[in-house]
Amino acid sequence: MSVYTTAKNSDYRLTKTATLELFDFGQPLESQVCVFVDPSKTFQTIIGIGGAITDAAAETFSKLPECKQQELLRAYYDAEQGIGYTMARTSIHSCDFSSQSYTYVQENDATLDSFTIAHDLTYRIPLIKKAMQMVGGQFTLLASPWSPPAWMKTNASMLKGGTLLPEYQQSWANYFVKFIHAYEKEGVPIWGLTVQNEPMASQTWESCLFTGEEESEFIKNYLGPTLYQNGFHDKKLIAWDHNRDLIYQRACAVLNDVDAAKYMWGIGFHWYETWTGSGMLFENVKKVKEAFPETNVIFTEGCIENFDFNRIHDWDLGEIYGHSMVNDFNSGATAWLDWNVLLDETGGPNHVGNFCFAPIIADTQRGELHYTNSYYYLGHFSKFVKPNAKRIISSSNRDSLQTTAFINPDGSTVVIVLNTREIEIDYHLWIDGKAAAVKSLPHSITTLVINTNDI
Repeated sequence: MSVYTTAKNSDYRLTKTATLELFDFGQPLESQVCVFVDPSKTFQTIIGIGGAITDAAAETFSKLPECKQQELLRAYYDAEQGIGYTMARTSIHSCDFSSQSYTYVQENDATLDSFTIAHDLTYRIPLIKKAMQMVGGQFTLLASPWSPPAWMKTNASMLKGGTLLPEYQQSWANYFVKFIHAYEKEGVPIWGLTVQNEPMASQTWESCLFTGEEESEFIKNYLGPTLYQNGFHDKKLIAWDHNRDLIYQRACAVLNDVDAAKYMWGIGFHWYETWTGSGMLFENVKKVKEAFPETNVIFTEGCIENFDFNRIHDWDLGEIYGHSMVNDFNSGATAWLDWNVLLDETGGPNHVGNFCFAPIIADTQRGELHYTNSYYYLGHFSKFVKPNAKRIISSSNRDSLQTTAFINPDGSTVVIVLNTREIEIDYHLWIDGKAAAVKSLPHSITTLVINTNDI
């Protein structure tokens, strides 16, 4: 059994810190701290783990020296030298993390004859292609719109909410099809689509409001049929794409409508509803999975807001990721997508000043990369949990340790243990009557990889 550790006040960063053996253990005592793993009980299949390749990430990448570009690609997408991302999200035309608002069509072109993705060919698509080349054949790309073009909306603006005008619902559905065709013509396959990013948020940036009923109506009458009629029935369609707080209500609105539900693959969610402990509302995700077991739930966005370069080495940046990922996977998530893979020294570029953290921050003036510890926390999952892994039971008998576990297609078992306390905790990893003694350092995350011949 190999043990990999990232820990505060140490040099450990995804470092192999021990090789352990399982020994006969039998019944644990009540006083013994244990993490119990049962590979015979399997749950959701994992699609992948990754982050968003936005305009901001791609523009920042273009400003780096060639050697730093290669370093970033290896850091994220190389399974051996990096953390093995296999998945990404991108926007359909502009979002807040673009240098300006733009669309793919000219004003009032309801027939979309002027449609072109020329804008994306400068920075974004080249970076996506480089990531695809690093990963190989198992790269999964999700696309999301932040707003229809301004002339399609009630407020005549891509910003500050507004709603889709009824007379442009078919044009907007056709826009998705044009986007898929254009990207795939460039050799960039689209795996899935979300209907609308954050449909209950009127933001200072690109945004558009959909109630549950409106989203359901758009799916069943326009977007779903249009995708099917154009041969895109295999694209994974995802509703909500917003916070955990209203996820159950939105899932009911869409999935209880059988005419909309037949087009749906899943429900997406973000983490911005709150930041503290159990208040992150993981139970709401679990309730969706319990009520609609055939529907996938997928984490589509999260980041730390209010960028401050002086905080890039704060330990809590990573612990928030670890806490969310353990609990989101335990709640049924099939994939986990961070927000921007790369931002610059300002936390941008961002055309409305909504500056945020990314796991890797580039100092474009000096040509340097800074790794926040969220990069390593993400890597404790993405490096070891492979696509098509299945989540299995992992249970701690003390709330001081949080845990989740998976079995990979090659039969290896991956157990992740999170310690957010100030104390070192000794525990036993217990599997089928055997156990190994493990140390969990203060403020640490540990991944234990158990090969089939170890048990």
